[in-house]
Amino acid sequence: MALSHLKVLDLTSNLSGPYCAMILADQGADVIKIERPNVGDDMRLTPPFINGESAPFMSANRNKRSVILDLKTEEGLADFKRLVADADILIENFKPGTADRIGIGYDAMRTLNPRLIYCSISGFGQTGPYASRGGFDLISQAMTGLAAICGDEDGPPHRLPIPVTDICAGMNGAIGILTALAAREKSGRGQQVDVSLFETGIALGFYEGASFFATGETPERLGQRHRGSAPYQIFATADGHVAIGGAAQRFWSLTCKVIDREDLVDDPRFVQKADRVKNNKVLVEIMEQELLKKTTQEWFELLDAEGIPAGPVMNHEQMFSDPQTLARDMIAEVDHPTAGNTRLVGVPIKLSDTPGSIRRPAPRHGEHTEEVLNESINGVAAE
Repeated sequence: MALSHLKVLDLTSNLSGPYCAMILADQGADVIKIERPNVGDDMRLTPPFINGESAPFMSANRNKRSVILDLKTEEGLADFKRLVADADILIENFKPGTADRIGIGYDAMRTLNPRLIYCSISGFGQTGPYASRGGFDLISQAMTGLAAICGDEDGPPHRLPIPVTDICAGMNGAIGILTALAAREKSGRGQQVDVSLFETGIALGFYEGASFFATGETPERLGQRHRGSAPYQIFATADGHVAIGGAAQRFWSLTCKVIDREDLVDDPRFVQKADRVKNNKVLVEIMEQELLKKTTQEWFELLDAEGIPAGPVMNHEQMFSDPQTLARDMIAEVDHPTAGNTRLVGVPIKLSDTPGSIRRPAPRHGEHTEEVLNESINGVAAE
């Protein structure tokens, strides 16, 4: 596998850091999850549970091994430093300053291992006036404009119901690590990767940033509307909802044909995409009058036949039984020693020659402590 030569120390908890390490583990890296005594990763306490095991924890920590180390003791710190000496990557998501206080900060660790790539994921980054604050997805959504632009046009700010900055910060961490690995091939030296939920949230506001810099106006809440494309949203049908991406000129004329409103093509309010964006409210009203005449499946088949980007709005039960989901192996099964046979979301990154895979279930707390520490003493590589 692509990353099977890499040893990763995962000191993270909750979601952003574990997700980052999971990406590497899925592609073959030997990820050793360092957990504190007693509870370990806080995610182990997050419902729902399967035979007492947290389903979210099992999803984010597959393909890893768990080692219990008390880094506040001399023995635990010594064991950890021995692991660091031949590690390639260390990932931590402590509040900035915590790792230094424990004695495992970047400066200390690169002295032990100059080739170490040290990834720090935090709420606000390692520098700046907010660096010492803790960080949660909710707070970063609130402070980066994401919540301000989500929700109904006349409603209050709305949190996205997925931990978008947590997951995307994990992705950014993985991108940073792989970039640092490429740099190490040239320099022979590791470096620190500094990723924050705050900056991730800012970067996710791609269209909003571009709009603000272009106009100087604060981006307003749009509800279903898109800031630069129309029609490009979810519409009600006779029995559900359908998403239609008919903004491009070639798709717009075909959409008008499908809904039997070809008169709209030459309507001065809708001639160009910019016109349709400006008059999107009335456009939506007209389209929904037509779309309520048929079912979601009927509209999808008509739109798809013309090559118009469209799709039915599916819930998770429908999505996980969809033939495309199944064909792309996006449901994986793994046998957990406590939870039994469980299903996980599959590996979303497909490589043609060295594909990733889910090879082992998430570890029980401290399951591999003896195994990993013996390897560090005897120099035995993990399989």
